[in-house]
Amino acid sequence: MKRTDIHKILLIGAGPIVIGQGCEFDYSGVQAVKALTHEGYEVVLVNSNPATVMTDPEMAPHTYIEPITPESIHEIIRRERPDALLPTLGGQTALNVAMEVARQGILRRYKVEMIGANADAIARAEDRELFKEAMLSLGLDMPTSVSCHTLDEAKDAARKIGTWPLIIRPGFTLGGTGGGIAHDAAEFETIVQRGLDASLNSEVLVEESLLDWKEYEMEVMRDKKGNGVIVCSIENLDPMGIHTGDSITVAPIQTLTDRVKASTYVGTGKYGSNNKNSVTFPARPKAVFVSGPDSAVFPGTAASGFVNSDGYDMIPFSWSGNTLSWYNAQDPAYQLNENGVTYTCLALYL
Repeated sequence: MKRTDIHKILLIGAGPIVIGQGCEFDYSGVQAVKALTHEGYEVVLVNSNPATVMTDPEMAPHTYIEPITPESIHEIIRRERPDALLPTLGGQTALNVAMEVARQGILRRYKVEMIGANADAIARAEDRELFKEAMLSLGLDMPTSVSCHTLDEAKDAARKIGTWPLIIRPGFTLGGTGGGIAHDAAEFETIVQRGLDASLNSEVLVEESLLDWKEYEMEVMRDKKGNGVIVCSIENLDPMGIHTGDSITVAPIQTLTDRVKASTYVGTGKYGSNNKNSVTFPARPKAVFVSGPDSAVFPGTAASGFVNSDGYDMIPFSWSGNTLSWYNAQDPAYQLNENGVTYTCLALYL
């Protein structure tokens, strides 16, 4: 339903096209301007990059080619008095500056509502510790990780996790900027310091490695009322550790059921996001979820089966109560069919 309490919307562009934030944001911004104008809204556009389609004079009635900084956005809001701010079409640049003007109280002062995603939703997606808390609240397993704000804290976290390599993820940065994979203590210190310098809030997440796990990705849209659709599902043929942009991928996903795919958008709208989300998740390549002809096998039931996980070795197993047991593939006592029922792999990795 169209909102009639909003009349003028400030849209923040992505600024310069850089590695990790490309021209797709110009495209999405153009489509947003066209759609909002078609719906009768007055659009105010700000973008520091004049070499974009969205800054063409005929696109928006009010276009500011100004630095995308809190100071510039403050002045534009003071002049234009928009009813709403739309930051989700300008990549990390727009999200960061929107969060800063919100923190400074500028939106509250001028009664400007953040739409597309509110400040809480952005914070939970960008702040590493808040994101971890959100995922755990949804019952999702997470790699062992520690949020750190100093190099000494990061060293303590590395000792706590106790294995190499380690993943370093800075908070509030674009496309992994400042982060990396540390294989030893020397690399670790260099990457952590780089990440702390790059992070908007001087935060890095030190995380156990999931290199060589399998990777899936969902492009999901969901609104605040819970209506959702998976626009595209993608399965990486290469393991984690190879960037998705460099990986061979297959769409749609071949080794997950529709029921499993549908579960990925359960959490996307929980924290105020009314937008498109990209959901990427790893999967361990040896443990899989199995099902008989009509009923799923959950902890608390008994089952056995023969697992072939995408080219990995066939692994016989049994599951009784809460115990998952693996057996030697050459064990002659192993039977693929149990009580006349053949169990089939649905490939949801544990």
